[in-house]
Amino acid sequence: MSLQVLRRRELKPPLRTVRPKPDAHQTSFTNIEARAHRPAPLRFPVGVDTKAFYRRFWPNTSTVEWNDWRWQMRARIKNLAELSRIFRLSDDERTAVERHEGALPVGITPYYASLMSLTDAREPLRRTHIMTGDEYVRLPGEDDDPLGEDHDTVAPGLVHRYPDRVLFLTTGTCSTYCRYCTRARVVGNPGGEYQFSTRQWDQALAYLETHTEVRDVLLSGGDPLTLGDDKLDWLLGRLRAIKHIEFVRIGSKMPTVTPQRITKSLVAILKKHHPLWMSLHFTHPNELTPETTEATARLADAGIPLGSQTVLLKDINDSPAVMVPLMHGLLKRRVRPYYLYQCDPIRGSGHFRTPVSKGLEIIQALRGHTTGYATPIFAVDAPGGGGKIQLAPDPVVGRDGDDLLLRNFEGKVYRYPDPGGSLGSDKGA
Repeated sequence: MSLQVLRRRELKPPLRTVRPKPDAHQTSFTNIEARAHRPAPLRFPVGVDTKAFYRRFWPNTSTVEWNDWRWQMRARIKNLAELSRIFRLSDDERTAVERHEGALPVGITPYYASLMSLTDAREPLRRTHIMTGDEYVRLPGEDDDPLGEDHDTVAPGLVHRYPDRVLFLTTGTCSTYCRYCTRARVVGNPGGEYQFSTRQWDQALAYLETHTEVRDVLLSGGDPLTLGDDKLDWLLGRLRAIKHIEFVRIGSKMPTVTPQRITKSLVAILKKHHPLWMSLHFTHPNELTPETTEATARLADAGIPLGSQTVLLKDINDSPAVMVPLMHGLLKRRVRPYYLYQCDPIRGSGHFRTPVSKGLEIIQALRGHTTGYATPIFAVDAPGGGGKIQLAPDPVVGRDGDDLLLRNFEGKVYRYPDPGGSLGSDKGA
C-alpha cells in the first residue's frame, strides 16, 4: 500500500458513522483499521475524579467518547478561551498565553487537564503545561536548538549523532505540549501542526537503507503515537524490512497524558514488530492513575519492554519526596526507571532548571535506600551535540597502598583490595 493511499485514508468519517462490513477478501490490515474506528467497549477505566471532571466540563460526552483517543485529540484545550472555561487563571498565566506566538502552542488533552488543579497555578502538572511569563525570559546559554540536532540532521527528520543509532522524528504533533520541550522550535508549528509527510519519511528511509552501520532506530517527534494505526504500522514494517536494523524504540508521552491511545488494535500492531522497546515520559506521581496503569499493563502484557524518561524540574519533582514514589510507582507498573534528565537549556526554560548538583542529590537519596531497579541514570544531554553524559555521585575516596577506598550509601568507607590499580591515586588516602 502506497503512502499516498494512506494519506487519503486520513480523511475519516465521524466516529459514529456506520461503516460497511469489510469484504472477506480484504486484508487483515483493513480489518484492523475498521475495528479501530468503531467505539471500543466500555472497558478502559476512568478515575473517580476524572469522571467528575468531564461530567462538569463536557457534560454531553459519553464515557465511550471520553475513552476514545481521537476524541481526546479533537477536544484538546488549545487557546485562552478554553483555558479560562476550565481553569481559574492567574494574571501571569493569562498574560503569557495572550502574548504567545509561533511554535509550542498550548495543547492539553481533557484527560490530562483532569489531573491538574483548577485553581492553583503552582500545582506541578499545571505548571508544566500552562504558560507563564518566565517562558519569555532568555538566560545565558539558552538556545532554540541546544542539543545541536539540526547540525546532525542527515535527512528530513533524521538525526544521526551516535555511530550505530539514529533519531527518527516522525511528526511535529503531540497530544500535549510540555513548556520545557527540547524541540519547542518545531513542535506544533504555527499555521497548523505538522502533518504526515510522504517525502520526509521516504528520504529518511532511503538514508537508513544505505547506512548499514545503523542498528537502532528511535522514533520520536512530536509523539509517534499521535499517528494513526495504519501509518505507524506501515512505518514500523518498512523499518523491520531493513535487515541491518536490529530493533526499534518508540519514545512517547501518550500513555501518560492520553492513555486511551493504547487500544487493543494498537497493541496488536506493536506486538508484531518485535523486538520493539518503548520509552515513556513521566514527570510526577500524580500521573500514576488507573488509566495509566491500564495503558502500561497492555503494553507490558504484549511483551514490550518499558523504560521511563523523567526530566528534572525545579519545584515540580526535584526532591526525593516526589521522585521516590514516582520511581516506585513506575516499577509497580512494570516500567523500568531509565533516565533522569537535567532540563535542557532550551530558550525560556530557566525557571524549570535546577543546579546539576540537585540531580546528584536525588540519585544519592535513591542509591542503596531502595532497589537498584528504581534508580535511573542521571544524564546531561551536552549542548552543541555532545550527546548524553552520565553523572553519578563519586564513591571513590582514594587509595591506601593496594587498597581502593570506597564510600557506600551510608557514608561509610570500605577497603577493596586492588593491587596494581590506579583508580583513586589522585585523591590520596
